[in-house]
Amino acid sequence: MTAMQSPDWQALPVRARKLFVLTHALGFAILGAVGGLVGASFLSSIFDHGWLFAATIALGLIAGIGFGAWLGVKQYKYTSWKLDSDGFALRRGRMWQRESRVPASRVQHLDLKHGPLERKYGLATLVIHTAGTKLNTVTVGGLDAGDAERLRDHLAHRIEADVDA
Repeated sequence: MTAMQSPDWQALPVRARKLFVLTHALGFAILGAVGGLVGASFLSSIFDHGWLFAATIALGLIAGIGFGAWLGVKQYKYTSWKLDSDGFALRRGRMWQRESRVPASRVQHLDLKHGPLERKYGLATLVIHTAGTKLNTVTVGGLDAGDAERLRDHLAHRIEADVDA
């Protein structure tokens, strides 16, 4: 069992995979089309073939969509979170693994965001604002909407308990 699959770390819901794939594919489609346009402009200055211009743009677009979809699957697969007695932790990545830990005592306030695609798939983004100026937010996208609300409420309750103590 890998660290990403350990019992205390929670994976994102399966339906979040569609959101990751779609958003990454769309973003890289734009980059691929721009790259294809640059390449097509260069090739059209050398060769006098009209079809080469369109084919280069199409190839850039397809490559961008394919790479974006692949990257979306990888980012979905290697994102997990956990809530423990110390606070909240977020782990991302495989080769360059990043783990952000937010002690409950450092949480300032919490936000939930529901974009149109997130609402469609029943997902939410939890934004944890912390004390400090550098890296003062931890954003977790693709959470199940119910999990995001429970995490927000649990962390908010712990903030209130710390203030009362």
